[in-house]
Amino acid sequence: MIVNERITAYINSLDRGNGSLCDEVEEEAVSSYVPIIRKETSALLKTLVAMKRPERILEVGTAVGYSALLMSRVMPENCHITTIEKYEKRIPIAKENFIRAGEEERITLLEGDAEEILGSLSGPYDFIFMDAAKGQYLHWLPVMLRLLPKGGVLVSDNVLQDGDIIESRYAVERRNRTIHARMREYLYTLTHMEEFETSIIPIGDGVTISVKK
Repeated sequence: MIVNERITAYINSLDRGNGSLCDEVEEEAVSSYVPIIRKETSALLKTLVAMKRPERILEVGTAVGYSALLMSRVMPENCHITTIEKYEKRIPIAKENFIRAGEEERITLLEGDAEEILGSLSGPYDFIFMDAAKGQYLHWLPVMLRLLPKGGVLVSDNVLQDGDIIESRYAVERRNRTIHARMREYLYTLTHMEEFETSIIPIGDGVTISVKK
C-alpha cells in the first residue's frame, strides 16, 4: 500500500459512483479479475479530463473499456477517444460495453500491439492515458512527446508498484526486478525531461501527471 488503508477506504466512501453502467462494468471487471484503475484513481482521471476539456484523447490499454467510459462521461461532446488493446479476449467485451453506453461513435478501439499502432498515429492528442505494459512506458515516451501538443497532458498509471518502487532490487521478487528497474528509470527520465512539467501522485498504485511545455 502507498497510502494508509483507512485513508483510502475513507476517500472511497465519499465516491458517488459513475452511473449505473460504469459501476456495473467495474463490478464485472473486478469479479473477473480484469485489472482496471482503482476507484480513487478513477476520480482523479475524471477530474483531469474535466479540467483539460480535450478534443482528442488517446488511451493505451483498453482492458474492458472501463476507463474509456469514465473519461467519456466528463469529456466535451466534440471529444473523441482512441484506445488501444491487444488482448483478444477483452476486445469484444470492451466493444460491447461501448455499445451499451451508446459511446461507440465517440470511442474507437484499435486492435493490436501498442508498439506498432503508436508508431502509425499522427496525433495530436491533447490528453493521453497510459495504462498498459508498465515495462514499456520508457520506450513509448518519445512517441508520447511527439503525439502531444504544447499544453497536452500525459497521465501514467501504476508507477509506484504498490510501494515496491522504493525498495532495493534485491528486496523485490526476482520475477519483478526487470519491470522494477524500468519503472524507476521511467520515473527518473520523465521527471527530469525539460519538455514536461511532471508531478508524481501517490494515489491508487501511483500516477504521474505530465504537462508538455
